[in-house]
Amino acid sequence: MQTYECKTILDSIAQEDSSFKGEGYTSLAIIYLFFSLSNWLAPSFMSVTGPRVAIVVGALTYIGFMITFLFPSTVLLYVGSAIIGIGAALTWTGQGTYLARCSNADTISRNSGIFWALLQCSMFFGNLFVYYQFQDKTHIDKQTRDLVIGVLTAVAVLGIVFLLALRFMPNNAEQDNELEEKQTGCGQAVYALKSAGKLFLTKNMLLLSLAFFYTGLELSFFSGVFGSSIGFTTSIAETPKQIVGLVGICIGAGEVFGGGFFGILASKTTRFGRDPIVIAGYVLHMAAFFMTYLNLPNSAPFKDTTDISYLDPPSASMALVCAFLLGLGDACINTQVYSMLGGEYVNNAVGAFALFKFMQSVAAAISFFYSAFLGLYVQLAILVVSGTIGTIAFVIVEWSFKRQHQDD
Repeated sequence: MQTYECKTILDSIAQEDSSFKGEGYTSLAIIYLFFSLSNWLAPSFMSVTGPRVAIVVGALTYIGFMITFLFPSTVLLYVGSAIIGIGAALTWTGQGTYLARCSNADTISRNSGIFWALLQCSMFFGNLFVYYQFQDKTHIDKQTRDLVIGVLTAVAVLGIVFLLALRFMPNNAEQDNELEEKQTGCGQAVYALKSAGKLFLTKNMLLLSLAFFYTGLELSFFSGVFGSSIGFTTSIAETPKQIVGLVGICIGAGEVFGGGFFGILASKTTRFGRDPIVIAGYVLHMAAFFMTYLNLPNSAPFKDTTDISYLDPPSASMALVCAFLLGLGDACINTQVYSMLGGEYVNNAVGAFALFKFMQSVAAAISFFYSAFLGLYVQLAILVVSGTIGTIAFVIVEWSFKRQHQDD
C-alpha cells in the first residue's frame, strides 16, 4: 500500500476508536529513523547469518507490522514501526547482496532490471486491489480494512515461503585475508561495520551518496506527497480520492515497464553504460515535476483545497501521466544504482547496499518531515536541485569506472 492509503486506514480507525491516536506521518518518521540507523548494523548481521537469513528475518517484520492494523493500538503501531524499520534494513541490504552474488559483470544489469520489475509488481497489483476495495468509500469500515490487511498478510506469508526456498549462493567477492582470520561471529561483525565506514568515506561513494539522497527524496514524494496532493485537489475530479488509487497503479506500471525493459534489453544498454539511462530517468522526472507544477496548487499537500495552479480545472489525465513518468524515471535510476553497486562493489556488496539504503532512508525521513509545512512548489524545487546534483554525481562516478576498466 502507498502512504496515502495507509493514512486513510489509520484515519478511519481513529474515527471509530477515539482512544486511537496513531498518525501516519509519525509512523513513517519512526520507520525511517530506525531504517536509517539499522543500515549501519545490517552488514554486521549479515556477516554472521548471510543474506538469505537476513531477508527472511526482515520479511517477518513486515508481516508483524501489517498485523498491528488488525489490533488498533497507538503504542503497538509505533512499536511495529520501529521493528519494521530494523527489518527493512535487513531485507533491502540482503536483497542487494544476494542479487550481487547471483550476478557477474555481464549479467548484473539484466538481473537488476528483472529484480526491479518483479519487486514493483507488488505496487501495481497491490494498488489495483486496494483501489477496488476502497472504491466509492469515504470511510474505510472495519470489514474492508480487515479484508485488505488479511489478503496482503497472506501474500506476504506466501512470499516468505518462496524466500525460504532460495538456494545458497557463495560469496563471489575476492577473499579478504583479514576477514578470514577473524573466526568468531563477533569479529566478523565488527570488521563488516568498519569496512562499511571506510567505504562511505571514499570519493566515489561520497559522490554516489548525492544520487542516493535524491532517490530518497523522490521516493517519499511519489509514495506520499504526490498522491495526497491529488486527493486534496477537489477540483481535479468529482471524486479525487479515487484518483489516488489510479495514481499508485500508474506509478507501479511505470516501475514494472522500466524494470522489464532494462532487464530484457540489458545486453544492448550495457554497451552504452549506465549514465544514459540515469540521465533519461532524470529527464522523465523533470518533465513530471514541471507538469505537476502546472497542474496542482501550492497548498495541495496539506488539506482539501479549491485552489488552482496554471491549469483550470486541473487535469486528472495529466496527473496520471506524471505518475507513470515518476515510476518509469525511478526505475531508470534505481536499476542502474543496483547495477553499479552489484557490479563495481562486488567485494563489499553488503556495505555498498547498506550505505545506499542509509542515505536513501535519511533523505526520505527528511522529506516526510518538511512535507508537513513546505508548499508543493518548494518541494518540487528541492527535487529539481537535488536531482540535478545527484545525476551529475552519478555520471562522474560512472565515467571514472569506465576509465578504470579501460586502463585495466
